[in-house]
Amino acid sequence: MGGNTREAGRSTANRLLSLLAAFTPAAPVLTLSELARISGLPIATTHRLAGELIEWGALERLADGRFQIGLRLWHVGSLAPGHRDLRSVAMPFMEDLYEATHENVQLAIRDGKRVLYLEKISGRKSVDTMTQVAGRLPLHATGVGKVILAFSGAELFSQVVAEGLARCTPHTITLPGVLAETLEQVRQNQVAFSLEEMTMGASSVAAPIFGPEGTLVAALALVVRSSTNVRPLVAAVRTAALGVTRELSAPLSPGGNLA
Repeated sequence: MGGNTREAGRSTANRLLSLLAAFTPAAPVLTLSELARISGLPIATTHRLAGELIEWGALERLADGRFQIGLRLWHVGSLAPGHRDLRSVAMPFMEDLYEATHENVQLAIRDGKRVLYLEKISGRKSVDTMTQVAGRLPLHATGVGKVILAFSGAELFSQVVAEGLARCTPHTITLPGVLAETLEQVRQNQVAFSLEEMTMGASSVAAPIFGPEGTLVAALALVVRSSTNVRPLVAAVRTAALGVTRELSAPLSPGGNLA
């Protein structure tokens, strides 16, 4: 059903989704005025629609009047079959990789022109990172992002370059030609590195996870202190990623489980 035509013909669904999309890992809690500004809706409309989302459980209002995503929305999101299956298949391999290294282990997929982190295992002694589950980071500056760029075709590369290769640290690759050469090495070796390119003090080594048809599904990475020699970690990361790839390609038993 259509929304208020005075608001540029936006449907009710469009306006509700714009409110939910206003929340990000960098801004998980917002005031009413911030919600209105980010969504482009009038304060009165924002207040009314936010009330409906609170009633349904998609939003929660805190004691100070600010808003955050509600638990019901998280529960609905967890039902997405592709990501749920990927996480459940990958988790045992991620746990093994963590037990072998006690470093940050991350599982990521592509979300438009960004990296979306689906899962993460960290320990008390693991290096601090900017990564959050459900968080997004640039493709060109992260190990998992380079894997995604390398195996996603020329169109995505062109889009990312056209948007600009932002400098996250002094070590970030910002020249398209250098990035193209780096991605060719990733395709040849099926491993990518990010050496203090996203966060100073942290480096990563990542490997691709492929689906049954040989297309890229996700990337798996270890993130360690930049003082760590990442080369000896390549075999462990690639082995874990290959294990997930094999499980994703395994036939299902009659009961619906992996055979």
